Amino acid sequence: METRTKTVLAGCVGRYAEAAPVPALREHFLCAWKHSIPDDHAGRIAVVPDGCVDLLWHDGRLVVVGPDITAANPDLRPGVTVLGMRFRPGAAARWLGLPMTEIVGSEIDMRDIWGARASDIAGRLQDEPGLFRQAGLLQQLLARMAPSVEEPSRDGAAIFALLQHDGVPEGEGMSRLVSRLDLSERTLRRRSRDLFGYGPKTLERILRFQRFQALARRSPDAGLADMAYATGYADQAHLSREIQTLSGMTARAFVRQLAH
Repeated sequence: METRTKTVLAGCVGRYAEAAPVPALREHFLCAWKHSIPDDHAGRIAVVPDGCVDLLWHDGRLVVVGPDITAANPDLRPGVTVLGMRFRPGAAARWLGLPMTEIVGSEIDMRDIWGARASDIAGRLQDEPGLFRQAGLLQQLLARMAPSVEEPSRDGAAIFALLQHDGVPEGEGMSRLVSRLDLSERTLRRRSRDLFGYGPKTLERILRFQRFQALARRSPDAGLADMAYATGYADQAHLSREIQTLSGMTARAFVRQLAH
């Protein structure tokens, strides 16, 4: 008889660690990270949307993972370690030379974007012995590129920061952005799609979900109704629907995983 394996949140499987990027990259990248999947892991891994774009190195491939709207289920073999570089909000478009709408929900081989440069980076990383040295070399090679990359959009950072703030009630993100950034709604939507892959209302929804997750990790016994109120949802039913839509899990299963 076939045995069903449950979906596990990425942050709840294996070992995950973040570190600050080297100084030359801090204007463009939030962090460098490493995620090791256990040798005996079986089942799907769910990566829920966070509004970010990551450059990844694993299994001899350099790829970029675009912004997600629903949970992604990456095909990661047991025992693999993934090295990642997370772009600052809105910064990826300058490095990739394309709008984020083109890579929403996708994992793209960097050879399709950078061509020979990506092949050269992948080859050099492949020749470097050990993950620690590969991680250092990846940052070194990116740091050499950084002076030729335009600084991240200030609008992108501002859009993300304003929508990320705890004090933005549901549905008020657009009006606050228009007022604070002195942009028309049309311009705001266009910049949001170019920098994040979707409009400000979708980004607001994803960042609200991230606020809920942070609270659920800190206070898993708070109760869904209280957490919904504290993080800007209309009510518990609204929060439960969003958990199901964005993660593919029931609210109870999702919170249970975050608590462990």
